[in-house]
Amino acid sequence: MMSAASGFGKALVIITGASKGFGRALALSIAPRMASGSALILAARSDDLLQQLKADLSRAHPALTLRCVAADLSCQAGVESVIAAITHTDPGIDHLLLFNNAASLGDVSRFCGDFTDVDEVNSYLSLNVSSALCLTAGVLRVVPRRSGLTRVVVNISSLCALRPFPSWGLYCSGKAARDMLFRVLAEEEPELRVLNYAPGPLDTDMQLQARSSSADDALRNSFSVMHAQGQLLTCDQSISKLMQVLLEDKYASGAHLDFYDL
Repeated sequence: MMSAASGFGKALVIITGASKGFGRALALSIAPRMASGSALILAARSDDLLQQLKADLSRAHPALTLRCVAADLSCQAGVESVIAAITHTDPGIDHLLLFNNAASLGDVSRFCGDFTDVDEVNSYLSLNVSSALCLTAGVLRVVPRRSGLTRVVVNISSLCALRPFPSWGLYCSGKAARDMLFRVLAEEEPELRVLNYAPGPLDTDMQLQARSSSADDALRNSFSVMHAQGQLLTCDQSISKLMQVLLEDKYASGAHLDFYDL
């Protein structure tokens, strides 16, 4: 077990959905906790935003290797491009950390009974479920188990993985499926450290979409009240707790931990 101040040593860190919101804040937070010679892989759809983040990180942390992967993770080519970016990393790392953060809210302006297009639902699940499983499997094959290496897989989850929210059928289903996939992974590979982390209600673009587009009036209004009363969390607030959990390393592998439980 590491102390909260010790950091992750020489690490390979992969963050999906890194161009904005929680993913961007996560990259900025974890970089100072990585030793010289570490590699940070940043994946998202927007290359422009990734390059801006890389420039910010390069100035502050010149000893890190930074790689941007502009990829659509809803397709096989996108997943493979992220895996390819880690194939030539330094084998002498102490830590592998994969943050499955990329996700979309989906169309919350409709209820479950309004979804009749199989292709539309499959497209949502490709990005929000299939890609997380296939990327994780690919990364773990490229960076296999060995003595002295700690491998950590973090799924950015949600309260929606546990609780149904009207008009959020796609999002709740995707988050629940991802949680279960990573719970199964923890059972299958006891050597891995697997965490489902629900970051709480964050003040991000996704939250703006939630309070403006949700078909359920009560849900939409509750988010509007939270925003108006300053009850939403900043990404940095949530990431601070996540970093503490990972560095203390006391959680049960496969657990679902919520910001408000910590």
